[in-house]
Amino acid sequence: MEWTDEGIVLGVRRHGEANAIVELMTRAHGRHLGLVRGGGGTRLRPVLQPGNSLSAVWRARLDEHLGYYVVEGLRLRAGGLLTDSHALHGITHLAALARLLPERDPHPTVYMALEAILETIGDVGFAAPLMIRFELLMLTELGFGLDLERCAATGETSDLIYVSPKSGRAVSRNAGAPWQHKLLGLPSFLSAQQNVRLDAAEMDSGFALTGFFLSRYVLEPRGLSLPEARASFITSVMRSVPRVA
Repeated sequence: MEWTDEGIVLGVRRHGEANAIVELMTRAHGRHLGLVRGGGGTRLRPVLQPGNSLSAVWRARLDEHLGYYVVEGLRLRAGGLLTDSHALHGITHLAALARLLPERDPHPTVYMALEAILETIGDVGFAAPLMIRFELLMLTELGFGLDLERCAATGETSDLIYVSPKSGRAVSRNAGAPWQHKLLGLPSFLSAQQNVRLDAAEMDSGFALTGFFLSRYVLEPRGLSLPEARASFITSVMRSVPRVA
C-alpha cells in the first residue's frame, strides 16, 4: 500500500531512540498516523512541529498497519509562531478538535479550513473569528451543524441575534424577546462573508455559542471536557481586544 498526500502536523511522539510517530491531518486521507524513521533526530525535528505543512508518502504492507511516512517540509510556519502564546495555544486546540474526527476518514473541508487558519493565526486580531468559525465547521462535520441562516420561529433571515440551545437554530430579535434569558447570543460577525476583528463582547458571545454545543453534543457524551488549550487561547486573544464600558 502506498499513497502521497499533503498533511498538517497535529502531533508527534518519540518512538524508540531515533524514530517518531507522526499524526497528520491529510488532504485526502483524513487524520492519519505513521512512523517516521529518524523523526526524533535533530534534522527532522524542526519539520515535525505541530502546525507545519508537509508532503508525505505513506507506505505499509497492509492498509490497517501503522505504516511509514517519508516526509518533506512544505510550509514550516511553526517556528515563526514560537513567540505568540495565542498561536501556540490555538494550534494545540486545533489539533484536539481534529482528533474528534475518526482516524483515516477524509474531511477535505476541515483540512482546507485548518490550513487557512494556520496561515493567519499569528494575527491576533483575526485569530478569534477564525477559531470560532472552525469550531462551527467541526460541529457540522461531526453531525451537529447549527442553522444560523433563518429564524426557527418565523423563517426570517434578518435581525437574527439569538440561537436556541435546544435546536441549534437562529432566532430573530422579536421572536426571541420573550425567552431571551434562555437563548444563546448570535454574534453579528457570523453573518458576514469576511472575517473581522472582534470586540470582547462578540468574542465572548461567539466562544460561548460554540463551546456550549461542543460540550453538550460532542465532548460530554465521550466523557470529555473543553480542552485547557481553548481556555488559554481565549485568554490570550482577549488581552488584545477592547472592552466597551
